[in-house]
Amino acid sequence: MNLFDLTGKVALVTGGTHGLGMAMAEGLGSAGAELVITSTTPSKLEDALSYYKGKGYKATGYIFDVTDEKLATEKVAEIEQKHQKIDILVNNAGIIKRVLAVDMPVEDFRKVIDVDLVGPFIMSQLVVKNMIKRQSGKIINICSMMSELGRDNVSAYASAKGGLKMLTRNLATEWAKYNIQVNGIGPGYFATSQTEPIRVDGNPFNEFIIRRTPTGRWGNPEDLAGTTIFLASEASNFINGQIIYVDGGILATIGKPNNE
Repeated sequence: MNLFDLTGKVALVTGGTHGLGMAMAEGLGSAGAELVITSTTPSKLEDALSYYKGKGYKATGYIFDVTDEKLATEKVAEIEQKHQKIDILVNNAGIIKRVLAVDMPVEDFRKVIDVDLVGPFIMSQLVVKNMIKRQSGKIINICSMMSELGRDNVSAYASAKGGLKMLTRNLATEWAKYNIQVNGIGPGYFATSQTEPIRVDGNPFNEFIIRRTPTGRWGNPEDLAGTTIFLASEASNFINGQIIYVDGGILATIGKPNNE
């Protein structure tokens, strides 16, 4: 079990103030990592830090937008000076705009690409420089099932997440020689506060997800913890450029409804 021990490691999780980001950060904290959380909203960051500390995890937070290259550069330097290093980077911060492609303003399309794809590139580029010096590091990009599939209303999000899959593979190719592993996690449909309004009996989308997921349920946020710990730990030292889909089996099927 020492392979999964993150004691003494510093984990930077962007957007780790709620939902799946918080679940993944909590997993890293439970394995012994010191947490560094980013957000663009001070109140959310304050609440998240109180939660982490209440769980007994060592956690600090920083306010900045991952798409602001100048500010991100300053904050990463501040983090590395204060914490001495960043061992693990989880590029989780992201947005989605659900609009049909024919109606989507180009400005909104660019915004999604900027946050979901350019942001992870900026953060990875900044953090990897000292990882290269130390000859060690783990970068985990949070992809999506939309890295593989298309769906109505999410053309910008799917474009960004598909690009993030390929960015993951290219960064892994460039940085593997420095003992840096770059991998991704692709969450399926999870029970979070964002999906709560549709996770009710009788809602067509709720029934669709349950029927189409081989496990017959939505994912629980804690279902992501194990994969995150694995990719952040020594247990994954020879895994590079891979995307692990935590989706209850959806991508393993051609869409046959569950129990039919």
